[in-house]
Amino acid sequence: MHLAIALISRLKVMSGLDISENRLPQDGRIDLAIGGRPVDLRVSTLPTMFGESCVMRILDRSVVSLDLDQIGLREDEAKHLRRLIDLPHGIILVTGPTGSGKTTTLYSALNEANDVAVKIITTEDPVEYDLEGIVQVQINEEVGATYSACLRSMLRQDPDKILVGEIRDRETAQIAIEASLTGHVVFSTLHTNDAPLAVTRLIDIGIEPFLIAATLESVVAQRLVRRVCSDCKDWYEPGVEVLRELQVDKSQVGEQKFAFGKGCKTCNGTGYRGRVAIFEIMMISETIRELIMNGASNSQLRTTARQEGMRTLRESGLLSIFEGKTTVEEVLRETMTTL
Repeated sequence: MHLAIALISRLKVMSGLDISENRLPQDGRIDLAIGGRPVDLRVSTLPTMFGESCVMRILDRSVVSLDLDQIGLREDEAKHLRRLIDLPHGIILVTGPTGSGKTTTLYSALNEANDVAVKIITTEDPVEYDLEGIVQVQINEEVGATYSACLRSMLRQDPDKILVGEIRDRETAQIAIEASLTGHVVFSTLHTNDAPLAVTRLIDIGIEPFLIAATLESVVAQRLVRRVCSDCKDWYEPGVEVLRELQVDKSQVGEQKFAFGKGCKTCNGTGYRGRVAIFEIMMISETIRELIMNGASNSQLRTTARQEGMRTLRESGLLSIFEGKTTVEEVLRETMTTL
């Protein structure tokens, strides 16, 4: 404890934060080179009852592959996303909790679309990756460079595709919709638990259902699950309790065995090494547009989307278990039952 104040002050100096200010939350970043690899540390400080709390988020750029084929998409999911990238206009939302890989998915999509003939502008807080050939704008609310202010100016910069780091309020959502209606493809993130809930969230922010129906093209919900270590991977026959927890019949599993990591030096005895994303992609069909216009509930949207072929997060997780990529515990921790 006697080191805490000095340590936090040092981190604040390194990340360009005000060390004399410990009554307000602050955010910054530290750029480091570790073993010749560029590593980015996100620093967040928060005043608490007994001094400041400091959290660092590590982004090792050398291990993040901004490639649609490398982020865990299945063949049909990658096909859906590529079709969305090539649209002439519309809004594509990626949803999920903090740290679920939303930004990486969006960057991979932009990387795919990155071409000399296509002008792409992003507004982010903070700029996560530097991408060649893309105009990136850093949000700075202290000087008035907010999402909505930057978005308004961006529309006069003749972009083809726009990335809005996050839709937080009605104003940002409204401008994103205006951009979509005037012939731009808009990518953005939203904090919701699943894909259909994104519609409810937009209505909650204050967007009219007819505008959502007119502009929204797809919602992608995602989670990150830990990948079973390939060096100590082993297989076991799932018991009745495991199948009951997953709400799966023995007939669905058949002779399929599940994977787990025994723990080795490579994975520091954890049984896991790396992470893989699981996805839920809701394509906005004409039927779903009508439901949105008529104020349908989240469960109605979910039921219709599943009838039209949407694979839920739990179902994607089950496929990853069957393929031996992850474990039952990881999928149960990250996904809800689809009943």
